[in-house]
Amino acid sequence: MNLLARFPLPPVIINRQNRIPVPRAKSIESSSLMDQPKKVIVCGGGVIGVCTAYFLAEKGAAVTLIEMSDVACAASGKAGGFLAYDWCDGGPLEELARVSFNLHRSLSEKLDGPRSYGYRALTTLSLTVRESERASASRLLPSWIDGPARSPKTIGTPETTAQVHPQLFTRTIIDRAVEMYGVKVEIAKLERVEVEEGRVGSVVLEGGRELEADAVVLAVGPWSSKLGLISSLFRVYGLKAHSIVLEPRDGSSITPHALFLSYHSSSGGGALDPEVYPRPTGEVYVCGMSKEEEVPDDPAEIRGNPESIAMLKRVAKTVSSHLGEGEAGLKAEQACFLPCTDDGIPVIGEVPGVKGCYVATGHNCWGILNGPATGAALAQLILHGHSAIVDLKRFSPSRFLLPSNP
Repeated sequence: MNLLARFPLPPVIINRQNRIPVPRAKSIESSSLMDQPKKVIVCGGGVIGVCTAYFLAEKGAAVTLIEMSDVACAASGKAGGFLAYDWCDGGPLEELARVSFNLHRSLSEKLDGPRSYGYRALTTLSLTVRESERASASRLLPSWIDGPARSPKTIGTPETTAQVHPQLFTRTIIDRAVEMYGVKVEIAKLERVEVEEGRVGSVVLEGGRELEADAVVLAVGPWSSKLGLISSLFRVYGLKAHSIVLEPRDGSSITPHALFLSYHSSSGGGALDPEVYPRPTGEVYVCGMSKEEEVPDDPAEIRGNPESIAMLKRVAKTVSSHLGEGEAGLKAEQACFLPCTDDGIPVIGEVPGVKGCYVATGHNCWGILNGPATGAALAQLILHGHSAIVDLKRFSPSRFLLPSNP
C-alpha cells in the first residue's frame, strides 16, 4: 500500500495576512496558565519546532509557529527518518534518545503512525560492500540485497530500531497540533527577537510586523547561525548531506531492513558510509556524502552536488539490482543541512541573559529521533520552569559561557 497515495501530506492551516498581536501578560511570573495561557512563539517548522509547538499546545499554551518557507521543507523533510533506542548509550544523548524513541512509539499509537506517517519497527544490518568483488549470497541477507555484500551483522532489532517517513511525520504532528490544540502557523521570515530589560518581548517579522509573546523558541536548525542572538554565544554549522529517493518497480520484494554500509569504491579512496532505508511507502531512501558547507539564506536554494548524487546512484545499483536504472524510478535527488555544534551536543534551553527566550538546535543526524523528547522537555521547561522528562542541564546554552579547561 502506497502511503503517499492514500495519505497525502496533511494540510497545514497557515495565516499569510497581517494580524494584530494579542496584548501580552505583564510578566510570565504574574500570569497563571490557569488564568491566561502563556503565548509562545516557536520559530522554525522543522521537526524540533513542530514537536515543541505540539507539546506546548497540548499543555495549554497559546502557540504560534513561524516558518520562513514551509513546514518540513529542509532536513526534516529530506532526512532518513531512522530511529534507534540505544545507539546513543554511553554518551550525553543516552537519556534523550531513549525517552524520545519511546515517545515516538506512544505518538504512533495515538496518531495512527503506521498509516499516517509510515511508522514501523525494522531490522538493521551493517554490511561491507566492495565494488571490485563479485555478487555474493548469504542466508543472513534478504534476497533483494544481491550485490557484493559481505560480513552482514545485525545491529538493530525491531525492539531497538524503527523508522518514520520524516516529512509525513513532521506534517502530521503540526496538523494535529492545529486541529486538536489550536496552534497557529504563519509563513513569514523572522527578522529579530526584541529584548526588553533582559526579557524577550516580541519577535519582528520581515516587513516590520511585530508579534508579542511571553516566550519565544528558536528552533531554526542550521539557520541558527544567521541569528546574532545565537551566533554571539555559540557556533552552529551546517553539514550538507545528500540523498536520493528511488521507487523500485517491484517494491513488494524490498523487505524492512535498514542498511548501514562500509562502501569501497573500485576507484580507490577511503571507505564511504552510505545508508539505505526501504520505506513502507514503496520507496527506498539512500543517503550519505556529507561535508560542511555554507548554509544559504533560503532552504529553496539548496541543491545537491552532482558528483555526490551520482555516487549514491552507484551505491544503490551495486547493493541491489532492484535499485538500478531501469528497475527503479528516481523520485528525488536532494540535499539538506544538518545543524551541528562544535562539541557535538544539541543546545536545548533558555538563552543566558534573555529571560523567556529558548533555543533548540544542533541535533545533527538525530533530529528526527530526538524531536519528540526535545519538544516535550522544552514545553515543561517553559511552562513549569524545569523538565521532568529529560534532564536538560547538559544541553544548556550556558555551557558555552563556562571557561575552557586548560
